[in-house]
Amino acid sequence: MNPREQHFQTRCVHVGVDKDPAYNSATTPIYPTSTFYWDDPETTKGYDYTRSGNPTRRALEENLASLEGGIDCRATCTGMSAILAALQLFKTGDHLIAGHDIYGGTYRMLADMLPDLGVEVTFVEMGNPENVRAAIKPETKGIWIETPSNPLMNIVDIEAITAIAKERDLITIADNTFLSPYFQRPIELGVDVVMHSTTKYLNGHSDVVGGAVVTSKPEHAERIGKVVNAMGLGCSPFDAWLVLRGVKTLGPRMEVHERNAGAIAAMLDEHPKVKKVYYPGLPSHPQHELAKKQQRGFGAIISCELDGDVAYVKRALSSAKLFLLAESLGGVESLWEYPDTMTHASMTERARRAAGITPQTIRLSVGIEYVDDLIDDLCTALEV
Repeated sequence: MNPREQHFQTRCVHVGVDKDPAYNSATTPIYPTSTFYWDDPETTKGYDYTRSGNPTRRALEENLASLEGGIDCRATCTGMSAILAALQLFKTGDHLIAGHDIYGGTYRMLADMLPDLGVEVTFVEMGNPENVRAAIKPETKGIWIETPSNPLMNIVDIEAITAIAKERDLITIADNTFLSPYFQRPIELGVDVVMHSTTKYLNGHSDVVGGAVVTSKPEHAERIGKVVNAMGLGCSPFDAWLVLRGVKTLGPRMEVHERNAGAIAAMLDEHPKVKKVYYPGLPSHPQHELAKKQQRGFGAIISCELDGDVAYVKRALSSAKLFLLAESLGGVESLWEYPDTMTHASMTERARRAAGITPQTIRLSVGIEYVDDLIDDLCTALEV
């Protein structure tokens, strides 16, 4: 059977794995070598130096390209390096459009670093596609999509944005970290390039940092490949192996993550110490129907506004036993964090408030523990 005809979970387990004709290893071998010897001055076995390519890393790239429905993938050493690689599709004089409520590290890259390279960025409320259309200039070359947004879980209509982009021949790039290809596949909705922090759900075990850029067009694949090689952005063989190991259980993990998150979101929605819950799986979410249309699930990230002063919020965050106070997300363990001083501290206070992030905002990454234990832990912490 052609791998592209296999079920998603089958491809999670099998694509990129069979790399050992000598011993028939059931898992992909780790090739920790820095260099590969040549048969003669013109002939290699396909690899010459691990910065440029490595069999373990290539196995992961084949797997992720298959899961996202792309033609190629490049695995990078961090999620930020994946963002950096994707942004190399643009040059001095270009203009980009991005959402105003995106991950703080992405915002910092777009707001602080790109202007130094002569690339202008306009941040808009991307929930309304007409805001994107209105922001287009003659110099506009691309649109950066993050959906659901981090941390307020706003949903961007991917098909509407890509339709606008196609009218002007703009490149669309989507950060699919929050949902993974298990719950959302932007390329199927018209996106050109998809990036991930593989640190999160793709790896799923909080023991590696990495990124990936998946492309759907040959010209983008060629450019990203050159960039990752020339700038030395590729992930290590061992990190690639860890992510490839994690991907095998992506489907089952995402099902438990989402099931737990749905129960916790419903609890928080009724809790007297919670003013507002941001979770697209709740029917009360303003973009619940759009999420149902373009996603295959709602994921496991929940944000909410607590009802109390900053001292109460920080006291609650320090009181949980199972929900660890930590940045990152997507691991099997549950985490919660405070965007104002943690994930979004690189944004100015004015930018955070404009995006809707307040001193009462917290973000939860719901793990795969037994859900009743997680609910008890949260209820205890919220009562401090």
